[in-house]
Amino acid sequence: MNVEIRRLYAGDDALVKQVAEDVFDEPVRADRLAAYLTSPGHFLVVALDDGIVVGQCAAVIHRHPDKVSELYIDEVGVSPAFQRQGIARKMLDAMFMIGREQGCEEAWVGTEPDNVAARSLYEARREPHRPAEEFVMYVYEL
Repeated sequence: MNVEIRRLYAGDDALVKQVAEDVFDEPVRADRLAAYLTSPGHFLVVALDDGIVVGQCAAVIHRHPDKVSELYIDEVGVSPAFQRQGIARKMLDAMFMIGREQGCEEAWVGTEPDNVAARSLYEARREPHRPAEEFVMYVYEL
């Protein structure tokens, strides 16, 4: 298996026509993908196996008036049939490179406390990292 890690740009919609099971939470809509890819500071990296998306990593730059710019890793998803093959790590590496190129000095990611696979991936990163900070998240419907 030769999985290609690729950053998507506006106009790359055709690359997301075939998506393996459980890569995204919901089906990808062309209008949402186009809006995402054309929004400044939004990045999407995919893993392709023979033209099929088997993994995705989405991130957004948070710019602050009083702190360094941060790359927020919003989602990482790999189809169950392709997990534990280093695909998520390779996508994170690609996304961290994008963050560096964009002037970010930090990257951060969150996950559920019981998501053992994600926590293992994030804790195994070679780059220096601080231990997770506890925080409480509130979600509001708009």
